[in-house]
Amino acid sequence: MRILQPPDWTAPRGYANGVAASGTTVFVAGQIGWNAKCEFESDDFVDQVRQALVNVRAVLAEAGATPEHITRMTWYLTDKREYLARAKEVGAVFREVIGAYHAAMSAVQVSALIEDRAKVEIEVTAVMPPLG
Repeated sequence: MRILQPPDWTAPRGYANGVAASGTTVFVAGQIGWNAKCEFESDDFVDQVRQALVNVRAVLAEAGATPEHITRMTWYLTDKREYLARAKEVGAVFREVIGAYHAAMSAVQVSALIEDRAKVEIEVTAVMPPLG
């Protein structure tokens, strides 16, 4: 994986402007903050972020991938103000579950998610070495 950073641009915090990679591509569907039994254990935003990231990690593992293979991540948020207000907590949870972060990332606020209790949905693209 190679980070794409135009030399005259200010370096972003917490994400990369772009990533180039080759290998086996893994697409992870949007994951929300419920457990493996599709049950919410919390309505707290940061708890749901943690669970959604744990879910992402579990799906990646099914392909033999790890968080270091993530090249693209999109966050769908129902409340951007809560995301911004709790950014330090979100960052701590991210480092705990995913680790270092060098992927291209987008975050958008949406009016609602399909599951009414969901506050965040995270989808991921990863590229791992070719299967052989």
